[in-house]
Amino acid sequence: MSSMHLRSARTDEASLLTELCLRSKAVWGYDEAFMRACRAELTLTAADFATSSLQVAVEGDDVVGIAQVVVAGDKADLAKLFIAPSTLRGGAGRKLFDWAMAEARARGARWMWIEADPDAAPFYRRMGAVDDGVIPSGSIPGRVLPRLKMML
Repeated sequence: MSSMHLRSARTDEASLLTELCLRSKAVWGYDEAFMRACRAELTLTAADFATSSLQVAVEGDDVVGIAQVVVAGDKADLAKLFIAPSTLRGGAGRKLFDWAMAEARARGARWMWIEADPDAAPFYRRMGAVDDGVIPSGSIPGRVLPRLKMML
């Protein structure tokens, strides 16, 4: 992925980025009903562009990843980090995670919290995040997700 670079996400890409998030989430083998339940939470809206920082990874003409950071005071949430299935393990995730930490730090955060898919949690642990309990899923009643935190 030597030609990969990062840039700010554009509002006219909201639909494309939503579909990227859904394709990335589906890589873990979830069924159609599960994916339908997650759609609202994975949909990028005008409010996301107004109230958070969004960055995309681009390779050639293709957007291959997205990261979203929401900062409130000294705390940040990694709201989204999704990579196109065809480019997984190609460096985009690490590059976007590094951007998210730098962005959160630049906006005054000292900690970043991550509500991770259970299958994605090992990636965040490799990046240095530590487990910080569990949190209810925003999409699936009764499901809990690993919560991790990263000192910035």
